[in-house]
Amino acid sequence: MTEINLLFQPVKNYCRNTIATCSLGDTVLQVAVAMRDQNISSMVVCEGKIPVGILTDRDLRNKVVANGLDATAISAADIMSAPLITVGEDDFIFEALHLISRSNIHRVCVVDKEDRLIGVITDSDILRLQAHSPQKLVREIEEAQTINELKERHKKIQSLVLHLVGTGVPTRDLVTMIAHLNDQLLLRLITLLRAQQFSDLTERFAFIVLGSEGRREQTLTTDQDNAIIYADDLTAKEVSRVKDFSHALIDALIDIGVPACPGGIMAKNDIWRRSQSEWSKTLGAWLITPTPENIMTGSMFFDLRTIYGDKSFEHDIKKWLAEYFSKEQAFLVHSAANAVRFKTPLGLFGQIKVARDGEHRGQFDVKKAGIFTITEGIKALALEKGITEGGTCERIRALVKAGVFKQSMADDLEASYNFLVFMRLRCQVEAIRAGNEPSNYITLFKLNHMEKGRLKLAFEEIKEFQEFLSVHFRLELLRR
Repeated sequence: MTEINLLFQPVKNYCRNTIATCSLGDTVLQVAVAMRDQNISSMVVCEGKIPVGILTDRDLRNKVVANGLDATAISAADIMSAPLITVGEDDFIFEALHLISRSNIHRVCVVDKEDRLIGVITDSDILRLQAHSPQKLVREIEEAQTINELKERHKKIQSLVLHLVGTGVPTRDLVTMIAHLNDQLLLRLITLLRAQQFSDLTERFAFIVLGSEGRREQTLTTDQDNAIIYADDLTAKEVSRVKDFSHALIDALIDIGVPACPGGIMAKNDIWRRSQSEWSKTLGAWLITPTPENIMTGSMFFDLRTIYGDKSFEHDIKKWLAEYFSKEQAFLVHSAANAVRFKTPLGLFGQIKVARDGEHRGQFDVKKAGIFTITEGIKALALEKGITEGGTCERIRALVKAGVFKQSMADDLEASYNFLVFMRLRCQVEAIRAGNEPSNYITLFKLNHMEKGRLKLAFEEIKEFQEFLSVHFRLELLRR
């Protein structure tokens, strides 16, 4: 296993399982003696098996000795640092690194699913993992002071992905990392803009991302898809400042290297920057008039995720959508029909079909061939059940729990989806390394026999999924 792969391993595999602990009621003197005898500089304070705080040499020095307190008269609970910062046992090493850096601490406790203490991991424990580390890049993003510095950090995100592809890191983990780094870049940009130009900006708005970015499923060709929701009762001046901010933000993102949306789905455009009530009217219009354009834009909007600002707008919209789709599903029927619109590139005898001429001769579009069907089909099924959170794989699992389809079908869909995303990402990486623009087109003859076989299997599973959608949503009624 390479050094970089360790960053994507669960924390539980690398944490220290021998942990010095004390109870809430232990006196400070008892704790100090134990720390001396064990030659340690800190002790985790527990209530039963649940860690609730930490007591360090600094706490003893600053809170007890410096204040002349009686170490026999006060307990660990009186001087411990709390609440305790913890990380889950299945979280990745790079997530623990980010937490350590963000919280300006040297260690985090590791807990299981019941919040019981199982270990501790320190910055020194994972210092050797810093080479090509996502955490190192996050720290550089957080320390950036100018647009130009963020531009350089954006280039580093791409370089990191180029380095990681082909090292054995699971595709899903790579995509999660890309989304995480892009989020941090966007947050830092907003922080800088607010500090430098928009200190008077209202807090009663939300900057949201849509589509694949909203689902945290970005690869290397993702452009901007975003919007702004603001409170109904903002003053004209406040609305004007939100507008100015949206223009500055989108222009800065373009300057950094995040492409503009070809369809104009960006917060700087008036139709993608509205008050909460105006958005409600817009959503209502989309839902009752499922034209191809409304299906496309509506479906993208339904993946909304708040990056910055008041999250109550997102919560209210998703609650409203869940209630609406529990009663009216015509829009979802049309969405499902859109998901089956692209046929899988399989010939009569199971061969993979490619373009015979033109710019993409010998290639096929992996997004249209299968990724789009899975993401959009799963989204329609999820919304039908009131599931508005998560990405595609999370929604697949939620649909199993909701009884929409069996675990075997879910496993096949998730495996096919992850494989197609991997093929897409690898194709994009190869294009960039060759000095070309990344795209969704895969050249068939470059694939080995095993990859072609796995593609055929994925397309067959997607075809079955399309048939499932057709039956589930009774799409034959649309053709009458």
